[in-house]
Amino acid sequence: MPVVSVGSYQIGSPAAPLTLIAGPCVIESLDLCRQIAQETLALTRRLGIQYIFKASFDKANRTSSGSFRGQGMAQGLEVLNTIKQEFGIPVLTDVHDASQCYAVAEVCDVLQIPAFLCRQTDLLLAAGETGRAVNVKKGQFLAPWDVSNIVKKVESTGNTSILLTERGVSFGYNTLVVDMTSLPIMRSLGYPVVFDGTHSVQKPGGAGTTSGGAREMIPYLTRGAVAVGLDALFLEVHPEPEKGLSDSATMLRLSDLPALLEQVVAIDSIVRRGGA
Repeated sequence: MPVVSVGSYQIGSPAAPLTLIAGPCVIESLDLCRQIAQETLALTRRLGIQYIFKASFDKANRTSSGSFRGQGMAQGLEVLNTIKQEFGIPVLTDVHDASQCYAVAEVCDVLQIPAFLCRQTDLLLAAGETGRAVNVKKGQFLAPWDVSNIVKKVESTGNTSILLTERGVSFGYNTLVVDMTSLPIMRSLGYPVVFDGTHSVQKPGGAGTTSGGAREMIPYLTRGAVAVGLDALFLEVHPEPEKGLSDSATMLRLSDLPALLEQVVAIDSIVRRGGA
């Protein structure tokens, strides 16, 4: 399996520790991003795992046209660059259009393809052509084996720094369900796999003009996915999720992150000893 380099980190190597991708759903302010990055970095260093900061400069697929979308690309990239420089950590953000990819790649170490856009050929090619790592979120409408076609699109650019993320599949109205077998199936495609423990508890459009969710289920799904075997874990965190400007129902409370990560690291060590 290709080892994906992100900054000084190696993702997918048997010798590399688990990687945490974490931050707020959307860039609300520089101060909020600083707080989350500082606390999470201290925690991951204590636990001996790798940390990539994530936040979106734009949430282009909000349920309602009146929902907060973010700071916009120019201001958002300034915030992400500040976090990257101040804390010396890689940063990740979403891209929604091929025209955004090169500007984002000037700052960000990982370009993320949102689940709803995972089959958009021009976007995948543009992201791949930047040479940056590309994290593709498997669409809620795709079977895990269908991801092979996405992989081939990115590979066609000569870029093999690919991460594949599971975030649940549509199951009836306003409901997602996680099929844990998707993780080894996607890993069999030859690339590191990631589990999104926060979007997987989402209820898309379940609150009428916003998406609902079941925050209390995040630890259960996260522990289960780590037990299956992961290369990286994706979690959206916020000090006061209920006040968050996007995905407030599904972000993990920042103060709950230490206990969960301690469990995750313990489970991961058992799985790795077993050779999974």
